[in-house]
Amino acid sequence: MSAQSEAVPAGLDGSVIGIVGGTGPQGRGLAKRFAQSGLDVVIGSRSAERAIAVAAELGAGVRGASNVDCARASDVVVVSVPWDGHADLVESLAKDLAGKVVVDCVNPLGFDERGPHALAVDEGSAAQQAQRLLPDATVVAAFHHLSAVTLLDDDVASVAADVLVLGDDRTATDLVQELAARIAGCRGIYAGRLRNAHQVEAFTANLIAINRRYKAHAGVKITDV
Repeated sequence: MSAQSEAVPAGLDGSVIGIVGGTGPQGRGLAKRFAQSGLDVVIGSRSAERAIAVAAELGAGVRGASNVDCARASDVVVVSVPWDGHADLVESLAKDLAGKVVVDCVNPLGFDERGPHALAVDEGSAAQQAQRLLPDATVVAAFHHLSAVTLLDDDVASVAADVLVLGDDRTATDLVQELAARIAGCRGIYAGRLRNAHQVEAFTANLIAINRRYKAHAGVKITDV
């Protein structure tokens, strides 16, 4: 067992799930589904007042706070912010995220007249950038391909998608796979080391193109597992 594993919760029971930048569509959707599974969820925002208002809209099991207070109050923290604000937010929370499992679901994408495209990241991926900025946390990449529209749709009882989970700590990736499985219809599928996160993040551009062409909210399913 690695030194990082010793600080990773053995399971989700009794854990608080935080989502920094959680007032955007993806953060709200994940918070809604995690809370529906019985987890205690905190969503964070630069504005605590906004987070509290959004939490009230999402209902039971979700509370709002500033990003700092969200990070401090949570055992597992999901980073769900636009790419252009990723580095600044993550770096600002380094002390508050020390010793915790941090799940990065940020996709470094650009958009132009030809559609969505993956952006180059000096560290290789958003998840690797987060790990560089959070040397005392355990970073796992996951939740890149779930449609926020689907997650927020009350008429969708089962999301019916797989969540690709990448990381360098087995205990942490197992925990995040368990977190993914808390969303009705989802499975968490281990998909490799953190160094492989780039292509998973980049594939989101392909999914957006698919969804635009076919007017869908497509996700990912892995066969024969």
